[in-house]
This record gives sequence, C-alpha cells and structure tokens, in this order.
Amino acid sequence: MKPKQMNGVPEQQYGGFHDTESKKQFDPGLLPLKFEILQKRFFSVSKWKSYCGEGFADFRLFDREGTETERPPQKGDFIRIDIPGPGEKESKGYDWVEITDLCFQEDSSPGSESIMITCRPSEDPKNKHNHHIAHFYSPKATSTFMISRTPDHLKAAVYGRNESPNLNAELIDIVRNLFVAAGGMVGISKIQWKKLAEGFLDFE
Repeated sequence: MKPKQMNGVPEQQYGGFHDTESKKQFDPGLLPLKFEILQKRFFSVSKWKSYCGEGFADFRLFDREGTETERPPQKGDFIRIDIPGPGEKESKGYDWVEITDLCFQEDSSPGSESIMITCRPSEDPKNKHNHHIAHFYSPKATSTFMISRTPDHLKAAVYGRNESPNLNAELIDIVRNLFVAAGGMVGISKIQWKKLAEGFLDFE
C-alpha cells in the first residue's frame, strides 16, 4: 500500500508512514455550522485529549519562547506531547514537535475547503541548553493534521511521513525511542490517531 499524495502533505521518502482518516456525512444545510465547530476543536490543541478519552496522549501548545498558550496555533509554535508510558528523560518525560506549516486551502468546488497543521520533531523549547531532538522519531518525520469539508461530509485526518527512530539521544532514550517508534510504525499510533480523528467528528 502506497501513501496518499496530497497537496500540503510532505512526500514520503523512507521509513514508516500512515494515512489515518475519518469521514462523517451531514445534512448539507448543517455542514457550515458543523465545520465551524470542528475548526474550534482543531485549533484547541490543549483539548485534543478530551475528544479521545482516557489512555490517549495529552497535548499542550507553546509559543516560540516556550510559554504555554491557549490561543489558536501558529507556524513556529511547539506542541508538547505526553504519551502514556515512559517519556524522554532529557525533556522531562515529554516529546516535542514544532509547527512547520499551517495551510488553508479552498477547492474549486463550492463549499469545499481544508486546513492542515504540519509538525516535525523538535528540541525542547523550554531547555535552551540542550539541542537534542526531544521526540521518539527523527527530525525528518512529519505529522500532518487535517480537517476538511465537501458539500456532503466532513473529514478529519492525520498523515504520518518518513517515520524512523530518533537515535541521536542518550542510551536510555535511544532504547525508549526504538521501542515507541517500532510500535508506531506497526500501527499502534495509528489506532491513537484514529481515535482523535473520530473524536473531532463526534458532535453527539
């Protein structure tokens, strides 16, 4: 199975990948309102866990200076991820990604649009003295979070590209990174992302 080639999603070159998508149909008259709600959820990074239930990673948004913030994300911001289980020792148990792109697209057909947030493993912005990548994947990996609408449905998705373990770390973190990355590459993280995508679209 080959990865989808999509405008705004980085090209897959090597390592693992995944295309995790959820779609939900709505009455066309309700779609604009539902998409507005979906956007608010999508831009409330610190509430993502609440859409997935217990056992899922916790996300927190930080600005360029490493200060936690509740505003909508911007390019250059960081997201701190607290996944279940042991975390990066050097970054106090957390994994970090930087938002490298924020893309708004309108399709040619009326009522069709999408929003993408692309992230890449990064340093811990709160630790100015350590320049190691604080994530279980290498800095070439990306995760692109997307929401979109068409005239008859909404979609939430996560696209992972070029996923390989981060080996530039202390020995104890290398072992942890190999273990967590292997789980992600065989589909465990895809289950987590599926919960998030479905949770975004659950308006009940």
